[in-house]
Amino acid sequence: METPTEKAEKKLIVAMDIDDLSQARDLVKELKDSVGLFKVGHQLFTRSGPSAVAMVHEEGGKVFLDLKYHDIPHTVKNAIEAAVALKVAMLNVHAAGGSAMMKAAAEAARSKARAITVTPPILLGVTVLTSLSDADLADVGFHSPVAEEVTRLAALAYASGLNGVVASPHEISLIRRVCPTEFLIVTPGVRLPDATKDDQKRILTPRDAIHAGADYLVIGRPILQASDPKTAAQKIVDDMAGALV
Repeated sequence: METPTEKAEKKLIVAMDIDDLSQARDLVKELKDSVGLFKVGHQLFTRSGPSAVAMVHEEGGKVFLDLKYHDIPHTVKNAIEAAVALKVAMLNVHAAGGSAMMKAAAEAARSKARAITVTPPILLGVTVLTSLSDADLADVGFHSPVAEEVTRLAALAYASGLNGVVASPHEISLIRRVCPTEFLIVTPGVRLPDATKDDQKRILTPRDAIHAGADYLVIGRPILQASDPKTAAQKIVDDMAGALV
């Protein structure tokens, strides 16, 4: 039977928001036994491409490919197929791309995984970025509050066949009202009580986010900028584990 700490480790995703592949490799080597996945996002993928994904696999880690695809359905379908061929464990699209795009992505993930006999990746829909407030949404023409937009997009992602969403921990309870418990919620915007918020506006502590119902937490700067990343990650895991006792 897994301990609360072991459960917490699987739920922690380290955001490798860096552009140096060697530095990223050192981070994976240091943390691979105490976290669940490593997020390869725009910065690292733009610099190193699929080599970044291959590196994580070589070192024994799992990859969350965070490229937030948002395009016409055919283009996103092709991109998803290419990502599945990289054997990533998790990837995402922008839910604002619409139902047709998300359905195309979901079918592409399943069919490509079958074709190359790999486990289909967890496919997530990004709802509203945690850096955005109600006022920010209004600036770009969305006049509903963040909470309403997140809930609507989560319901659309579920109906379109996605496995879960990326959302602020503050919207977890709202999502649980419209989507079943097996629909995963991945939450950025998580900080320990004594940490800086950086540019995140809707945050909770790791323990509070897990208690609220988050399935995975994505945490970058509090680990990357620490003098001892492993100790920083362990503090986060310990805080998460308190909600899993």
